[in-house]
Amino acid sequence: MTTWLSWAVTAVGALVLVVLVAVPRATGSTPYVVLTGSMEPAISPGDVVVVRPTPAEDLGVGSVVTYQLRSGRPEVVTHRVVGQGVADDGEVSLWTRGDANDATDREVVREVQVRGEVWYVVPWVGHVTTVLDRGLRRALTVAAALALFGYAAVMLRRGARTAAHRRRGRHREGVARP
Repeated sequence: MTTWLSWAVTAVGALVLVVLVAVPRATGSTPYVVLTGSMEPAISPGDVVVVRPTPAEDLGVGSVVTYQLRSGRPEVVTHRVVGQGVADDGEVSLWTRGDANDATDREVVREVQVRGEVWYVVPWVGHVTTVLDRGLRRALTVAAALALFGYAAVMLRRGARTAAHRRRGRHREGVARP
């Protein structure tokens, strides 16, 4: 029972690392922690949204997008597209609204502000990251990865010892005694 539990914990930890670190890095996507309830019930505070770069012209009504409040600034919002238009110069504009909000957002989202479309959501994990600063979060991530690999190595070694012990026992049973 303990072995299965430890394998399950290791697998879940590895899966979280893959989903939140490896996949976004490999695809050029960015994970963001949701801080408000404007997209509930689909996306809740503390969820992590992974946003993949998507050109504004590929977005449509119903797409959930992450965009900068002001172009070039780090603050972002994740809301659903409820309308779109194209200016004479070809620039796409989006009208957005949070699912939990009654009104459309006041500011029109310009193409340059769009970071991308929400690709997938990882529930609850963001609660951990909001209480930790960036340096501590990075150190804990490295420590957790090392601990998981170390734990996996110990479990593999223990399994190999058990298998070797069993093989030795079978070998002794097969030897003829005088």
